[in-house]
Amino acid sequence: MKAYPNIKHVFFDLDHTLWDFDKNSALTYQKIFNQLALGINVDDFLKHYVTINQQLWKLFREEKISKETLRYKRLNDTFRAINVSVSKEIINQIADDYIANLSNQTHLFEGTFEVLNYLKGKYTLHLITNGFADVQTRKIKNSNLKSFFNVVLDSETAIAKKPNPIIFEKALQLAGATKKNSIMIGDSYEADILGALNFGMQAICFNYHQENLPHHIPSIKALNELKKIL
Repeated sequence: MKAYPNIKHVFFDLDHTLWDFDKNSALTYQKIFNQLALGINVDDFLKHYVTINQQLWKLFREEKISKETLRYKRLNDTFRAINVSVSKEIINQIADDYIANLSNQTHLFEGTFEVLNYLKGKYTLHLITNGFADVQTRKIKNSNLKSFFNVVLDSETAIAKKPNPIIFEKALQLAGATKKNSIMIGDSYEADILGALNFGMQAICFNYHQENLPHHIPSIKALNELKKIL
């Protein structure tokens, strides 16, 4: 017997859940650094950037900084951390080039298409993503994910970011779903899991990063595990 017999709608996060953000982001920065001949080691850059970007995204989710501040500060703070002097003009150019090129990368987590094809025959699938509308739309299209999802709602369109209950409420309304027959799958404990649970949905954490989670939180380490429980 399946663990979630009443589920009819499965809502996925995009970045870090289906779309391999870390890999795609690294490839994008490597391309930009090469084009601009900056002489920056991308591995050294990413050692600091990943943490700084996560911290700034948390502030962005909490409406404490703007999109423009996020895009500039994550680069400026990282260059300072690795003691590299880069002009404001170059930082702005890198920020623009990054957004323009990121969605051209199409690496997905292992098992993504296999799991989506399996679930598509059993449930109605949707996406809820904390991303910018134009970028997320291109990611989904270029990665051949569009056909799997009935509703795709990004935080820019919803004017609310996970874990805000507003974005979950709008997604369910668009999908014609209810809290009781819906489940959220994502990697972020704060945004995806607590956001969904506090809203009243069930949730499964894609804990590929092996974060220490409370024992009562259902989790998987690989997407293929969903075939055993859904």
